[in-house]
Amino acid sequence: MTDSQWTALKAAIEGRSKEPLAAFIIDSPWLPNWYGMKILDYFESEELWFEANRAAVETFPGAAFIPGFWAEYGMCTEPSAFGARTSFPDNEFPHAHPAIRRVEDIDELEEPDPTKDGLLPFVLKRMERALPRMEALGHKVRFSVSRGPLNIASYLMGMTEFLIALKTEPERARRLVAIITSFLKRWHAVQRERFPTIEGIMVLDDIVGFLGEEDFLEFAKEPLKELFSVDLPVRLFHNDADCASSIAHYADIGINLYNPGTKLSLAELHERSGGKLAFLGCMPPRDVLAAASAAEVAADLSRQLASTPASARVLLSCAGGMPPGVSTANLEAFLRVAAGS
Repeated sequence: MTDSQWTALKAAIEGRSKEPLAAFIIDSPWLPNWYGMKILDYFESEELWFEANRAAVETFPGAAFIPGFWAEYGMCTEPSAFGARTSFPDNEFPHAHPAIRRVEDIDELEEPDPTKDGLLPFVLKRMERALPRMEALGHKVRFSVSRGPLNIASYLMGMTEFLIALKTEPERARRLVAIITSFLKRWHAVQRERFPTIEGIMVLDDIVGFLGEEDFLEFAKEPLKELFSVDLPVRLFHNDADCASSIAHYADIGINLYNPGTKLSLAELHERSGGKLAFLGCMPPRDVLAAASAAEVAADLSRQLASTPASARVLLSCAGGMPPGVSTANLEAFLRVAAGS
């Protein structure tokens, strides 16, 4: 993100901005195919990865892309540090396979080193080598980024197995989440050390949306609070699953910007959060931004703007990250409405 975009983002979160800001989370589900290449090429080639990100920021100067030049390997990034086998199909999303076969294996689990283990050193090296060219384009590294502790746990065990363990083996489940949380705190600290321009944290954890309020409070609230207890002006949480059982607690956790799903309207999100959060969203990503016509995208955004409470702090975006298949024409239509033209 550029200096002006970062300043505008902070102003929007704090409610100091009178002009709407369009911002999108973009990464491997959208960028490779939009740029005209296969997903595996995007991960394998530093040059193609950089050029895809460069093309996005230059094609859509009216959008702030978050986190911006994201060096990631899909859902494989953090699980790989724990020994998860990773699969990278030619033009499909990569996948991390379970590394914990029995719940008893949690007893022997060791915390990885984010500077040495799995794909994490490759993330750091990619960003370090890209930094001079990013800065030449006027962009800086603004966010430390990770998947959340429950998300990673669900990959290490399997989704069903992890959710069952929350009920049948709660002590072991808590130990697993605690180890992952400690690892993530170190991972975010390493990113901040390597890139001093970082002033934001982004954590993505959809598994939070699979929990009722009681389980959220027991297993998720404190680990997330540990991650978000940082003195940074932007503390972004992504959960595009159901947030009805957890959103009332997000501000207390330390979150100040939330990227939701489509279960609730912006007005409902604003009310349930007590007006304490800014929001990144929430146009339906697949059914509207990707699948509708450019005219329908523009009309949908206009309706959202008209129905959003005046007191709500909203960054214009889609729910969740940019989905596969969003065309240049549809994104340009979105940005024209966002700019007031």
